[in-house]
Amino acid sequence: MELSVEQAAVLRELVNSPDVPADIATRGRIVLWSSEGRRRKDIAELLGVSLPTVDRWKRRYVELGLAGLEGDRPGGAREQVPARVRARVIALTRMTPPDGTGLSHWSTRELAKYLRRTENITVSWHYIARIWREENLKPHRSGTFKLSKDPAFAAKVADVIGLYLAPPGGAVVLSIDEKTQIQALDRTQPVLPVAFAASEKRTADYVRHGTTNLFAALNVTTGEVLGECKPTRNGKDFLAFLKKAVKPHAGKDIHVVLDNLSTHTTPEVREWLAKNPHIHFHFTPVGSSWLNQIEIWFGILTRQSIRRGTFSSVNVLIKQIRDYISSWNATAKPFTWTATAGEVLAKVKLVATNVKKLVNNNSN
Repeated sequence: MELSVEQAAVLRELVNSPDVPADIATRGRIVLWSSEGRRRKDIAELLGVSLPTVDRWKRRYVELGLAGLEGDRPGGAREQVPARVRARVIALTRMTPPDGTGLSHWSTRELAKYLRRTENITVSWHYIARIWREENLKPHRSGTFKLSKDPAFAAKVADVIGLYLAPPGGAVVLSIDEKTQIQALDRTQPVLPVAFAASEKRTADYVRHGTTNLFAALNVTTGEVLGECKPTRNGKDFLAFLKKAVKPHAGKDIHVVLDNLSTHTTPEVREWLAKNPHIHFHFTPVGSSWLNQIEIWFGILTRQSIRRGTFSSVNVLIKQIRDYISSWNATAKPFTWTATAGEVLAKVKLVATNVKKLVNNNSN
């Protein structure tokens, strides 16, 4: 069967999305792999389904399109939540609950209630629990984001958040970082040889084809992303990407939010900055990369395009990333940053006090 470029792109997004149930993702993969010329026998073996099942979902897709992949599944659809809401859930989870809540740490139900009561955001506690699993967040154990030991923490927090909440007039604010060693994994799911088992167990088999490094710059005002994949990650690579990121904004003051990687402060980078005084670096505190908005976008990219993807080569992975960036920019919107520097510093102070008390209590 043949698919148009748009149909193939939609199916790839479907099979890679963490918000799509596994059974529908499998059906989408059947259609996608069939369009790529894979034999139905191979598809059935890789996905652990029967030949009639392969034929059925190909036929359903031809007849009904994406709606045909839904089948007759019981229950309603999973929650469709904007990226900004997910980002807000993650940000609040990493903070100690505000004064007045009477809480020492968040639970899924209490966080859902708080969002609905104070920010008019309605999500279920099931949705929050899923985010915590996917992001490996355990507020009942830690209750906080990581405490930074940077002596200039307060000044850097005020500097970076100031750019988000009140950027200089006419200036451009870019959030830049690298997502390193993204693996091109070819995934299969053969069924284990358990004859006539009532519940067959499936195990993922990964074939690794290599890695790539993604350099990305988020325009804080527009939400647009510039990305470039490179086989290496060093000071030379960073400087080349930096020049590319600032080029469209020639003639303007440009403020760049970065973390403290050594590749960001090589002699070549410092020399280039000295020759371009209209470009200003703003560093997040040590151990506080969560302050860099591009990290939010990296998380979305991972969940929606990479985590459940199937990539037969590094080139296929790179194309997937490029396609995702193009799709993102077609409807790009900026992230809404709500926490002031004062609020963040107050949370950190409270966290530090609680940690100190906990340490003292455990030592007694």
